[in-house]
Formats: sequence, structure tokens, C-alpha cells
Amino acid sequence: MSAQNTQQVLQQDPTKSLYINGEWQAGADTIANINPSDTSEIIGEFAQASQDQVKDAIAAARQAQPKWEATPLEKRQSILQAIGDEMIARCDELGTLLSREEGKPFAEGRGEIYRAGQFFHYYAAEVLRQIGDSADSVRPGVKVEVTREAVGVVAIISPWNFPTATAVWKIAPALAFGNSVIWKPANLTPASAVALAEIIHRQGMPEGTFNLLLGGGSSVGDALINSKDIDAVSFTGSVATGRKVAAATAPNFIRCQLEMGSKNALVIADDADLQLAIDMAVAGAFGGSGQKCTASSRLIVMDSIHDAFVEGVVAKMKTLKVGHALEDGIFMGPVVDDKQLASNMDWIEKAKKSGANLAFGGERLEMAHDGYYMAPTLFTETDNSWDVNQEEVFAPLACVLRVKDLEEAIAMTNDTRFGLTGGIITQSLRSSAMFKEQVQAGCVMVNLATAGTDYHVPFGGRKESSFGPREQGQYAKEFYTIVKTAYQKAY
Repeated sequence: MSAQNTQQVLQQDPTKSLYINGEWQAGADTIANINPSDTSEIIGEFAQASQDQVKDAIAAARQAQPKWEATPLEKRQSILQAIGDEMIARCDELGTLLSREEGKPFAEGRGEIYRAGQFFHYYAAEVLRQIGDSADSVRPGVKVEVTREAVGVVAIISPWNFPTATAVWKIAPALAFGNSVIWKPANLTPASAVALAEIIHRQGMPEGTFNLLLGGGSSVGDALINSKDIDAVSFTGSVATGRKVAAATAPNFIRCQLEMGSKNALVIADDADLQLAIDMAVAGAFGGSGQKCTASSRLIVMDSIHDAFVEGVVAKMKTLKVGHALEDGIFMGPVVDDKQLASNMDWIEKAKKSGANLAFGGERLEMAHDGYYMAPTLFTETDNSWDVNQEEVFAPLACVLRVKDLEEAIAMTNDTRFGLTGGIITQSLRSSAMFKEQVQAGCVMVNLATAGTDYHVPFGGRKESSFGPREQGQYAKEFYTIVKTAYQKAY
């Protein structure tokens, strides 16, 4: 798909891609959206919001929110259902656009759009399940009702690695529970954001209920998190930026939900099904070019199975096809941009200098198209204290660590400042039970890759991975609603 027929997907001129108070607007400037699979292709020039436009969006959202919350439930439900319907119906088309600008293989791009549509369907149903509680008071003749109300105006700041899905699992519940939304997506993936905004625009919500602001974190993002007229901020990104969000929102007593870094471990027990362990490690470590907060970047392997596991992983890595995101049969596309590629190559050099053994990969790849390609990379004989095993790398790079038994494996899994996901491959009920109970992570997998979660159950981590209420499922209401307790003298 060329830049010319991008307009067949996007109804909107990218230079007028800010959506404020029901209208498409140009910005103070534009940025080029570059295809990481083929850097000669510019997908479009997308608008960047000014500070005045940020203020306009906040004012519009504040005015619209009471109208949206007062919209009858069946109307709200039908709107969210229709958004999900269109996303699923257009998942091939929109998945192609997503893969072009982010670099993930088309199958993953298509799957992300389809899953985003399912999120809207799920929360469309949740609109009709907003049921409160009642109780007898300890005082005679007094009745108590407990209900939930919308928080108000929600600012959503989402990342580039899952540009549609991560945004939608915030936007859908925010709208379902009666909030208005101001969405600032990552600047690396503006086209997918505009495509979603166009779908939402067609649903006839009160003007200002949903707003899209493209722009940098230091300009648009900072303006949103420092505004006293925002009622809640939901953010997904780095720990460093998450700290800034928390620091900015705290003085104004604004609700804050943060999903940040990770350093997930997949433990390979000595009784593991070896082929399953190899498949899950490769999928978890290198799928999506390792650009997942749930990626298996630490492979903790027991001594007795270590050599066979490493041999099997390297053999499988040799079969992985790297290429253009829209090329048939590829396992891995490019990384997202030149800065990410440079960072990844720096980490490879750091690991070598620490004393790691490079078992496979480690190099930039030259392909038919000029893009940000690198080989999936595996290091062995590493130490858990090394920076490469303690910091989030966000690359198709995994390190193998040796342990003697389950107790050491669990201790090593927990020896990190993060706690998002953790997994184990084992045939032992005892081992899986111990792992699930003792691992300090928000999501725990048994005989599955650490990457991959369902939309109807809570998602989030511990330690520096997450802050605030969980995302997804019914647990999302804890962030997007406020509980009200009403007392009434009945007689």
C-alpha cells in the first residue's frame, strides 16, 4: 500500500488529523510518518497540536462529558458495538496500515485490530451491566445505595508498540462508563490513531466526547498531565515517563494509572516438555521484534536441560524469517525506528562487554528494502545482576540464565525491580503451584509464553511495572468510575 492509497484507508487529510470538539483540524506543525520496513516510503505528514489546541480539547471534553454520561444506556451500548463492528469488518485494511507504520507482521497487525474490536464489544456489553448495591443501614429506617459515576475527563496517553489495542483497552472502558476522552497516541504511529478516530467520529456522540491530539510527549503530553481540568490520566510507556506523570498529577489530586516497564522471566524446569519450552521461549522473546512489555527477555533454565534447550532455541532461531512487515511468511519485521535500532545494538555491545556468550544473531540485517532490521539475538552464560538482565531493552534480545532448582529459579525471577509477567514450563503440578504462588508478578503463565493476555480479565503488574488500578475486564471500572454512597431516611 503506497502513500497515495493511504487515503483509501484514511478519509481524513493527515495534515488535518487533530480531532477536537467534533472537527478535524490542522496543527501547529507536521511530522513525517516513516515506514520502518521501507524508509523510502512516507505514509503521510501528520499534524502536531499546539498548546491552544490542547486547551480547546480539554474545554470541549469537559463540556461534553455530562451529556455523554446522560446518554441512555442502550444508545451508548449501540455506539460502542458499532465501533467494534467496523473495526472487525475492516481488520485486513486497518491491520495493513498498522503494520506499515509500526513494523509488525501483517498477521499481528490484523490480529491487533480484531482484538481492539473485541474490546469495544466487551465494553459495549459492560454498559448494560452497571448495577449498584443496596444495604440496610445500622440505623433503623435508613436505606443505603452504592452507585458508580463517571470520573469525568480522562486523558489517555498510549504507546507505539500496540498502537491500537493498548489505546482501545483504555478508550473503550472510559467511554462505556460515561467519561469523555482526550487521546494522545505515540508520534510514531499516528495513522492508526486517525483511522480509529474516524470510526468513532461517525458514531454521533456529543461533540467533544472524544478528542484526538497528535504531538510530542514534552508538549502535548506535558500539557495534559499538568492540567487541573483533567480528572484522570491513564498512561502506558516507560518508567521514567511514568514517574513524570505521577509527579505532575499528584499536586492536583488527579487519578493516575500507569503501565510501565518489565523484565519478564520464563523458567524452563528440568521436567519441561522440551519442544514446548523452545516454542514458547522463541514466541515470547522474539515475537513482535521483542517490542512487548510482556516479552520473555530472561530465560531461566535448570542445569540438566540447559544445553538441550539452548541448542533447540538456536536451531529454531535459524529458521525465523525476518522481512518487510507485509511480506508473506515472515516471523519478525523491523524494529520501530532508527533510535530503537541504535539502542538495541548498543545493548548487544554492552552484553558482550559484560562477558555474555553470543549464541545467535547480534547483527543488523541488510534487506531488499532499506529498513530497521536486525537479527533475533540470544545470549548465554549471563548473570542476572548485569544491566542487560535488569533493564528493559525492548528488543528481540533474550538472555539465558542457569539455575540448579526451582527455588533458585523463583528467587531469580523475583530479583528485578519489575513485576509484570512471569512464566514457567513444567509438567509438575507442585512446581506450577509454587511458581504461581511465589512469583511477584501481576500475570503468571504456566506452559504458555509470557506474551499474550485476554481482554476480559485484569492486566497489570507489581513493583515498577504498574501503578494504580488494573486495566481490562470489569476491574477497569475501579479507575474509570467513582463510587457514591447515598443514605436515605425511608420512614
